[in-house]
Amino acid sequence: MDLKDLRQKIGQTMIVGFDGPEPKDEVRKFIHENNVGGVILFTRNIESPVQLANLNNDLQTLSAKRADMPAVAQQLIISIDMEGGRVARLKAPFTQWPPMQILGEIGSAALGFKFAETMGKELTAVGINLDYSPCVDVLTNPQNTVIGDRAFGTEPEIVAKMASALVRGFIKAGVIPCVKHFPGHGDTLVDSHEDLPVVKHELSRLELVEFVPFKKSFRARAELLMTAHLVLDKVDPGVPATLSKKILQDILRGSLGYRNAIMTDDMEMKAITKNFAVGDAAIRAVQAGCNILLYCHSLDIHKEALEALVKAVSDGKISESIIENNYQMMIKLKKDNLKPYKPVDVTKVSKEIGHPEHLTLAKQIARKEIPAGLTT
Repeated sequence: MDLKDLRQKIGQTMIVGFDGPEPKDEVRKFIHENNVGGVILFTRNIESPVQLANLNNDLQTLSAKRADMPAVAQQLIISIDMEGGRVARLKAPFTQWPPMQILGEIGSAALGFKFAETMGKELTAVGINLDYSPCVDVLTNPQNTVIGDRAFGTEPEIVAKMASALVRGFIKAGVIPCVKHFPGHGDTLVDSHEDLPVVKHELSRLELVEFVPFKKSFRARAELLMTAHLVLDKVDPGVPATLSKKILQDILRGSLGYRNAIMTDDMEMKAITKNFAVGDAAIRAVQAGCNILLYCHSLDIHKEALEALVKAVSDGKISESIIENNYQMMIKLKKDNLKPYKPVDVTKVSKEIGHPEHLTLAKQIARKEIPAGLTT
């Protein structure tokens, strides 16, 4: 493939963040010229529901100007971390949901489905089509404050049951769910935002505990998985899962049989940046089997990673076939899950956000009540 085609196919496999309520000109140029596949939004990008809807319409319009790319590639993934509890980028008047621990304690799959479907309605109302949820880590270490109440619970069967329900609920609402953090972040103490955690369990233990919710999520039709920046010391010593062929190819693709898209956690987290140069980490992630790379903050780092991957192909470190495969994985994710793009109707946003029925459901969950008509 020629250089332009190569850059645009690599760009399509990147999801990037930016500062402020609208992207600066240099960010817009980077997204447009490199056929970037998606963006991630944070609280720093959001002023109000209407502003957010207008922003997402603007981003999609910017992306749709790439007439030389297939229509499905022109539609952006617009993603966000919206789990409930303390991981909630959308503040009031969006519905504020309890942490997942509460849902796990209730244990109703029907309620989990309803929760995700309802949250998904508010996401789609402002043009968000991918949520980095559910968190399917099994909280086996009570001192693990990084995950803590983000987990459904301490038993793999409960986590699996609720994770499956949320996956199906998000899909029903038209939102792509992303299950995280493979191979399991529930028994760590170190925060991978700050450093590289190490998990010392044998593979046999991981198969009985950490992998169980992932397998159930796959059966529920989860088509996107996020890796964890942690080391499985008994499986691939010293190598973060995000950069490990043994973990992503031999275990995830091999023994677990996962066939859909694999994306990294934020490649700007210190678990990666303290231990690997930007370009080297990007190359190693792709070599390991990651199809989509996530960069949440710095445009300079986005550029450096992309250029490193372009050079890696020209140097023979990464084959064109791997780039093509990753590109096709992103295209398939979009084609299978996104409806043909239509601008968000900004006049209807306020009717959906913080709807009384949504607020009532959130309160019922917080009180550990199962609404009438739902079952366990």
